[in-house]
Amino acid sequence: MQKILLLLAALAAPILGHAAPEPVSTAAGMVRGTIENGVLVYKAIPYAAPPVGALRWREPQPPPSWQGVREAQDFAPACMQRGLSMPGETPPATSEDCLYLNVWTPPSARGQRLPVIVWIPGGGFTNGSAAMPLYHGDAFARRGVILVTVAYRLGALGFLAHPELTRESSHGSSGNYGLMDQAAALRWVRDNIAGFGGDPGRVTVAGQSAGAMSVSALMSSPLARGLFQRAIAESGGIFEPVELAPRFRLHNAEGDGERYLAALGAASVQAARQLPAEALLAGQDVVTHPVIDLWVLPMTPYDTFTCGRQAEVPLLLGWNAEEARALVDVADVTASTFEAGITRAFGELPPALLQAYPHANEGEARQARLDFERDLRFGWDMWTWARLQAGHGKQPAFLYLFDHRPPFPAGSVYAGWGASHYAELWYVFGHLGQDAWKWTAADRLLADGIVRYWTNFAAHGDPNGPGLAHWPAFIGEAGQAMHLGDRPAPGPVPSREPLRVFDAVYGGLRAKPDCAAQ
Repeated sequence: MQKILLLLAALAAPILGHAAPEPVSTAAGMVRGTIENGVLVYKAIPYAAPPVGALRWREPQPPPSWQGVREAQDFAPACMQRGLSMPGETPPATSEDCLYLNVWTPPSARGQRLPVIVWIPGGGFTNGSAAMPLYHGDAFARRGVILVTVAYRLGALGFLAHPELTRESSHGSSGNYGLMDQAAALRWVRDNIAGFGGDPGRVTVAGQSAGAMSVSALMSSPLARGLFQRAIAESGGIFEPVELAPRFRLHNAEGDGERYLAALGAASVQAARQLPAEALLAGQDVVTHPVIDLWVLPMTPYDTFTCGRQAEVPLLLGWNAEEARALVDVADVTASTFEAGITRAFGELPPALLQAYPHANEGEARQARLDFERDLRFGWDMWTWARLQAGHGKQPAFLYLFDHRPPFPAGSVYAGWGASHYAELWYVFGHLGQDAWKWTAADRLLADGIVRYWTNFAAHGDPNGPGLAHWPAFIGEAGQAMHLGDRPAPGPVPSREPLRVFDAVYGGLRAKPDCAAQ
């Protein structure tokens, strides 16, 4: 009897415990993961060498190899940061040695050719963690999709441009180290994911917020060409005119970098490389964004798509109906402060924008500010990205609007958010059970549907499948968006008239790209 019990315990261990499966071979060495929530997890696999010392502010280098089996059972620290990528998150441990990725697979994945999603965390390019529980890939793995989450350099460590760095570079550019990291992680996936049961020819790059902005950059970057075959972007893109944000141009970013190092008391890049990483977090806000350079991003994403030079891959993208509720405090907004906010954004007060957002009284002004910020930061970018894909690409775009309000509890950090920024993530990752809120049958049905749409897209480049409401491809100016709510169905793009006003204002600022010059 005792032998039978021992045998049963041994058979149950891979399901019930954190068992140690057979190791997987990568280019740098063998790794062994664990089983959690019924799926295989491989944590903290290095995809590049630690970017420390002389490798600070250099393009990522291959990871050092190791002998024996690396136990991939504990997450690595997040990249250097302050603050949180989203409210309610547990502050992660941080380190400059942070270029690691995590892989979730079905237990039976070995020897298969499963679709792969590579998730790029958001956080405004200043914070975020590849290990955040909300991003864990168990729901995708249970549906036959491998999920990879990627850490990349953030803040000044990830995006500092400086004349000395430009001269050091064999490519004549600087900044964009975080984007280089993302491309390096995609190369790692291409070269190694087959050993985990993944198909290197069916890789979806995906992200939310700054992660989605990264997707727009990767679709535009020659450095990432051919490394992914689909793209998913949630609430973020880089399509506004660079004329409104000249700091994105390399020359101006270099000037910001010089002033930033001077404020730190570093007389040179070499001196700055001697500073502790923690010291570099002070005053870094001016150097925490991608740069239009000569190598990683030779053109803005808008110009890249206009010239038809983007990655030709199917695209699923969209935004949330109440994005700004999680990001903007409207308690003291009045008609005059609303107008002042428009002036700060555009350097003037475009009359058409004032008319698009009525704000005659305090209540209207608060709602106008929320609507304006939603359309300015998210709606116009996603709508324009879909139009560019439909008009200048050879692959389809599938546009969505997430307009479901999760049951965020009163008194919590999420109270009053509604269908805000971040709100779709619980549904996309199928993680309603991570928070003991009053989830309804409608919540669970929507989460199941969204996970199925996303997994279908990763597998086939099309979100549609049996038992799901049909999601039409976006056809351009008159195209529809899939409304992801209690009863998902296609419908009109919301706020289309205000978005057209933004389009007209931006069109008057943007210079026409010289497609022949690149």
